[in-house]
Amino acid sequence: MSGAPREWDAAAYHRLSDPQLAWGRRVLERLRPRGDEDVLDAGCGTGRLTAELAAAVPDGTVLAVDASVAMVEQARRTLADLAPRVRVQVADLRDIVLAEPVDLIVSTAVFHHIPDHPRLFSALLGCLRPGGRLVAQCGGGPNLAGVRELVRRAAEDDLRLAALRGWPGPWEFADAPTAAARLRAAGFARVRTSVEAAPVPLGGPERFRDHLRAVTLRSHLARLGDDDARAALLDAVTDLSAAGDAPFTLDHWRLNLEGVRPGSG
Repeated sequence: MSGAPREWDAAAYHRLSDPQLAWGRRVLERLRPRGDEDVLDAGCGTGRLTAELAAAVPDGTVLAVDASVAMVEQARRTLADLAPRVRVQVADLRDIVLAEPVDLIVSTAVFHHIPDHPRLFSALLGCLRPGGRLVAQCGGGPNLAGVRELVRRAAEDDLRLAALRGWPGPWEFADAPTAAARLRAAGFARVRTSVEAAPVPLGGPERFRDHLRAVTLRSHLARLGDDDARAALLDAVTDLSAAGDAPFTLDHWRLNLEGVRPGSG
């Protein structure tokens, strides 16, 4: 995807993804499933939430997909005991086509990594049966505005970070009205969107820096030419955060999305 490396350090993400798991559990609370639905987990990561999603539909099936080969390999290990009711495969959500449509699409902490939301939402609509639902969450609104400002300040002060100057980052952080308009334009009905604060305090510099490296700033690090520059970025953002009003906190905001494919199931 534009501006972002497709591959992840899946082992590190699996270890560090407690915030994403917590946000995902809030999405599961909104599902209210019958229990027999066929579900697409759109961007399953390492499968931690997928296992809980599968438990919510004990008489249904789950197809878990991710664009990262490393994530899919880790998810297959995580979910091995749930096969064949739960399947895992590599797929790009912008172009996904299913052999059989599903009743429900669930996605957490994924869509902001995909810059073309109109294309994404059109593809997802095509994966749903008439009456099928999309229930999702991703970064939106002012997500990571504080961290992005720290990156800007670090890049201004260090020539080694010049590749980051003026770069907005790899993400698409839509606001609620924009997301709602895009969902409706793609063909979704009964659309609901909202943005809420979800800060993640990480307690200390080591854990904060680890999150920056493996998750938050992975795309920024990939733009830099050498390990010295990458270390300089992590050190500078960590030091600047330490001196701020909310030290070692990731200022996350979550965009909640819901929509239904028109027609009766």
